[in-house]
Amino acid sequence: MPDYSKIDTPDVLSYVFYPRNESGPCPKYAFDHFVPVDDAVAVHCRFYRQDDSWPWILFFHGNGEVISDYDELSLFYFKYRLNIAVADYRGYGKSNGTPTVAAMARDAHKVFEAARAALKEKDLNENIWVMGRSLGSVSAFEIAHGHGPGIRGLIIESGFPSISSLIIRHGIASPDMSLDSITKECLDMLKSITVPLLVIHGEYDTLVPPDEAETIMENTGSPSKELLMIPGATHNDIMFVGLRQYMEAIRRLVDATGA
Repeated sequence: MPDYSKIDTPDVLSYVFYPRNESGPCPKYAFDHFVPVDDAVAVHCRFYRQDDSWPWILFFHGNGEVISDYDELSLFYFKYRLNIAVADYRGYGKSNGTPTVAAMARDAHKVFEAARAALKEKDLNENIWVMGRSLGSVSAFEIAHGHGPGIRGLIIESGFPSISSLIIRHGIASPDMSLDSITKECLDMLKSITVPLLVIHGEYDTLVPPDEAETIMENTGSPSKELLMIPGATHNDIMFVGLRQYMEAIRRLVDATGA
C-alpha cells in the first residue's frame, strides 16, 4: 500500500473528504452489514439484492456521497441483472470514526473480506466485481492489487491513478509536501493489477480530467481493458448522460468474465 500518511494533513483531508452523517432506513430489497475496521470503529455497507443468483458489484462511492444515495440508484443495476453492495467510509452515514486516506485504503481490504463472507453466509452468488467511483478508485485499486484472484474484474468510474496527482492538479499540496514517492507507489501498484478492467469517464470532467483515465489505461497491467468515454458527460452527471452505455459496459464486462 502506498504511504498515504504524507498527505493525511488537515488541508488535504478537508479537500478529499466531505463526510455526511445522513442515512435512511434500509429498503426492503437490501440488508445492512457493519464491518469492524479498527478499535470501536465500524464501516457501514448496504447490500442491494434483487435476485440471489445474480453477480455482485462491490461499490465504493465518491467523496460527497453516502450509502443512502444508492437506495434508488441500485434499481438501475437491477435492470441489468446485477446486485450491488455499497460501502461507506469512516465518518460517512452510519459509519463512525474519522476518515483519512490511509485508513480508507486499509479499510477496503477488510470490507472486501467481510463482503465475501456475508455473501457466503447467506448462500448468495459469491462472484464479485469491484467498482470505485472518483475517490472510491483508491479503495478499488487497493482490493484489485491485494485480492486480484478473489475478484472477477475491476471497474473505475471518474477515477484517478494516484490521489497525489489530483492534489497537485488542484493546488492543494503544500510546497514542502513531497508527493513523487506516492505517485510512483500508486503507478507500481497499478502495474501489478492484472484483472479485467473497465474504465468509465466523462468527456468534460473538469474535477478529474480525462487524461487521468488515460493514465490508468496506460499503467494498469490488465491484459484485458476497455476505456469508455461518455460524450458530453461531466464528473457528477456521467451515469445519467450516458446511462445505457454506462450500464451496458458494466454488464458486458460481467458477462465476459464469468457471471
